[in-house]
Amino acid sequence: MNRQEATWLRQIQSRRDEIPPGRVLVACSGGGDSVALLVFLWSIRRSLQLDLCVAHAHHGLREEAEGDAVLVRGLCRDLNLDLAEAQLNVKEHADREGLGLEMAARDLRWDWLKSEARSCGATLIATGHTLDDHTETVLIRLARGGGLGSLTPLPPRQAMRWSPLIEARREDLRAYLRNKGLPWREDASNQDPFTPRNRWRALLPEIRKEAPALDQHLLETHTQVRELLAYRDTQVASWHGSRWSLVKAPSPAIRWQGPWSLPELHWVLEAAFRQLGWAREAQHLRDLAAWLLPNLNRRPGKPKTWGSWSLNPETSGWILHPRNTGLG
Repeated sequence: MNRQEATWLRQIQSRRDEIPPGRVLVACSGGGDSVALLVFLWSIRRSLQLDLCVAHAHHGLREEAEGDAVLVRGLCRDLNLDLAEAQLNVKEHADREGLGLEMAARDLRWDWLKSEARSCGATLIATGHTLDDHTETVLIRLARGGGLGSLTPLPPRQAMRWSPLIEARREDLRAYLRNKGLPWREDASNQDPFTPRNRWRALLPEIRKEAPALDQHLLETHTQVRELLAYRDTQVASWHGSRWSLVKAPSPAIRWQGPWSLPELHWVLEAAFRQLGWAREAQHLRDLAAWLLPNLNRRPGKPKTWGSWSLNPETSGWILHPRNTGLG
């Protein structure tokens, strides 16, 4: 194990990814990220008591994709690892489901990977997500108005998916492969500006010249945000039943008992709307919280209305319910 591998292994251990001993299916496209992932996991397999197998999907979208498969086959042969391959008809799936090619490829690939993992007895699917992917995802979410949720980090573990190299820079993975004298394939479509991710990816090199530690600083910020969100969710859950609760019949509503602060109201509205399946438009929730605040902090009186909402008094508080059903 070299120094770089030891660093990445320490990151896995310090994050407490909770990887059980056993079989892991490694998704390998032949690109630099996934080839580095496979070689790294092979190098530390005994440290984590892992039994590796490999999966490679051919999406039928690029003529050079067969070269990717040849590279992966050779690597698996050199490492003495079992390889599963699949031909995925992405274009047909995209046309049938009305999806973009990127989304269609991701859906088909992930469905196949989960099926293959079950077939080979793997409990986890290792993917080559990197710190660069994390930064790009955050910027995409922020541009779409994702709010505070945009600032939560991509989890290293999510159900069956495991991203061991989520704290590693893409450039470091390629340096790692060069040091080992190992080839990889670059997907030219990653440079095409037809997806938001590719467009952000093209902008980031200039931004990093001004802020070389951008990715690490974002990750630390996101880690702190995750801790704050966990605290918020704990608080909201602790108030349920005593300060607020959901009413399911005869129609969905939210029951309140004060007093409240504005941030507390916003937090509870976000949680309640999520549980009720109501649309959570950020500005609307803030406006609704601002209207509720003076009413909930006084003794129940006459019914109130605001836009599509009614606030009705009860013996010990208020009940908020929509005046129409167009919230889904």
